[in-house]
Amino acid sequence: MDSTLLAIHNIDMDMKSNMNISIIGGTGLIGRALAEELVRSGDDVTVLSRDPGRAKSIPRGASVGEWNTYDPNRNVEIIEKSDAVINLAGASIMKRWSKSNKRKIRQSRVETGKLITESISQAKKKPSVLIQASAVGYYGSRGNEEITEGSVPGEGFLAGVAVEWEDSTAPVEKMGVRRVVVRTGVVLSRKVGALPMTALPFRFFFGGPLGSGRQWMPWIHLDDVARAIGFLIKNKDAGGVFNITSPQPVTNREFSRALGRALHRPAVFRVPAFLIRLLLGEMSTVVLEGQKAMPAKIIDLGFRHRFPDIESALKDLLK
Repeated sequence: MDSTLLAIHNIDMDMKSNMNISIIGGTGLIGRALAEELVRSGDDVTVLSRDPGRAKSIPRGASVGEWNTYDPNRNVEIIEKSDAVINLAGASIMKRWSKSNKRKIRQSRVETGKLITESISQAKKKPSVLIQASAVGYYGSRGNEEITEGSVPGEGFLAGVAVEWEDSTAPVEKMGVRRVVVRTGVVLSRKVGALPMTALPFRFFFGGPLGSGRQWMPWIHLDDVARAIGFLIKNKDAGGVFNITSPQPVTNREFSRALGRALHRPAVFRVPAFLIRLLLGEMSTVVLEGQKAMPAKIIDLGFRHRFPDIESALKDLLK
């Protein structure tokens, strides 16, 4: 075992200790991967749903619990049984941003956070840690600026939502709960999300950069997202904001070339920005703008990515 893999192994082993962990929003892409990671590490994982009988995609070894979206009193029992609470709840942003969709995107995040805060405030036994989801969209469009966790928030709809989302659970820190905010980048996975959508035109020999291709893409492999959050749960020195991205961000043009090489396809058919704006409306900012976000704090704590570069990530995801 080489020194890098040995370091990763030792970090993972050091962080292991059985905990009762509750995940709100655990049926989404990150939630499922995280639940699987935590179950493998020996934790007791409960995925909370407002309708447990209809909850789908629950990993083997995890259980399902009821989460009341209106009355925080009815959530106290599950909170008091939890060593850690993870808030990943939020409606998808990958749809046209009509007024109603914008309202749903914001409310699904902010109102859930406020409900969690109220539920924790009423619990006599509080969790030791709360993981609060967020996104690098917090920083807005920043061109070539290198962004760390200390960078100020940006402008625009997503940045505004991210600020409110993070603030919704901030009061738990005054209750003695360690709070960790995870600002995730573009999560790459095999079956759903950005990678399958982007890879489809490449498979038909029509792939290429989006818009100028110069926008930064703060990507991360799904496995590293799950490992990073697990690491932050178990590491008592972890607190505050963490960028959950690869240490080697790429531009959209670089990503397209790497994807083309991985699929043995050309990457020469650039999609004009005006066409993307026409098709997606305001939501086009998600793909036409980006952030050169760096995961400085989690690396300083000793976390090591299994897939730090885009070539190794795509090789694993497309094998």
